[in-house]
Amino acid sequence: MTAMATDQRAAARALLDEFPVVDGHNDLPWALREKARYDIDRLDIAADQTGRLHTDIARLRAGGVGAQYWSVYVRTDLSGDAAVSATLEQIDCVERLLTRYPADLRRALTAADMETARAEGRIASLMGAEGGHSINNSLATLRGLYALGVRYMTLTHNDNIAWADSATDEPGVGGLSAFGHEVVREMNRAGMLVDLSHVAATTMRAALDTSAAPVIFSHSSSRAVCDHPRNIPDDVLERLPANGGVAMATFVPKFVLQAAVDWTAAADENMRAHGFHHLDTTPEAMKVHEAFEATHPRPVATTATVADHLDHMREVAGVDHIGIGGDYDGTAFTPDGLDDVSGYPNLIAELLGRGWSRPDLAKLTWQNAVRVLGAAEDVSRELRATRGPSVATIDQLDG
Repeated sequence: MTAMATDQRAAARALLDEFPVVDGHNDLPWALREKARYDIDRLDIAADQTGRLHTDIARLRAGGVGAQYWSVYVRTDLSGDAAVSATLEQIDCVERLLTRYPADLRRALTAADMETARAEGRIASLMGAEGGHSINNSLATLRGLYALGVRYMTLTHNDNIAWADSATDEPGVGGLSAFGHEVVREMNRAGMLVDLSHVAATTMRAALDTSAAPVIFSHSSSRAVCDHPRNIPDDVLERLPANGGVAMATFVPKFVLQAAVDWTAAADENMRAHGFHHLDTTPEAMKVHEAFEATHPRPVATTATVADHLDHMREVAGVDHIGIGGDYDGTAFTPDGLDDVSGYPNLIAELLGRGWSRPDLAKLTWQNAVRVLGAAEDVSRELRATRGPSVATIDQLDG
């Protein structure tokens, strides 16, 4: 490491000590479900879990993480009541983590809670539901998730749902149905952030048309830099200043490096041919991945690859509207230098080397994400003063 790189790394560490990372998306709860059936004695994140998980407490600390949205994701092949039950199990997992590690993790429900956690030197722990299938077409269930601490919901995951189109499925309702718009309005009223990662560009635009509160992209990068449907088109990024929202760049190689997009399509097909879901990260599935990679070398993303996305997103949306959402423990592969949750200082050092200022980096890591949750709370207070909970149903609005 050169003297300049050493200085940039030290400067990155100093910045993160004051303005730690708010990461928009970490799939640790699902990894605990898949690898240990929620047995947190067996996968104790107070111990070094290198080689088993991307996440443990020591590496969160080393990475300068000050707040984490824990994803309470469930797969889309779980639907109806099964999806709701599995989401509740995910929420229970997060609750158990908070109870087990109180010296390091602090429950956060508000922007003020995030600031309190930072002052205490603990990691503010929030939850985000990944996919509208988790509410089973029920606004009451949506409100129930909010009451249990869920502070964003990604409108879809990889597949369409009845009221919203996914980025990685065929067009269904053309963005959002009438009920989908009502879901967005009810999320605004509740104070739950509308997350537009995973959704089709038509859904992004429809949600921005409807939302009275800032939106987020909890883990999405720039489509102009890497042409993958999971990424954000420039015309959508351009709307974030007027909306007040935040786009949180992800680290997933198959979304940030074009060569990895093509490789991943072949690797996913190989997984399906061997009887595995393409997102499976169990040891058995990883053996299939590793065998494929042995004969088909994987294109490798780097810290600079991610920085290229952030440079572009800052240029288009402005520095007040960008953040970080790594997607750790939700991806089989990570970029060099961002191998696990300890890697954030490498990214900040890279951006320092590109001329990013300390105030701009403070917005990227901490301030933007805290502001957007506070703004959603403000909108919620205004809306709750003017209307009660919606009792609309999908049958009434969509027929």
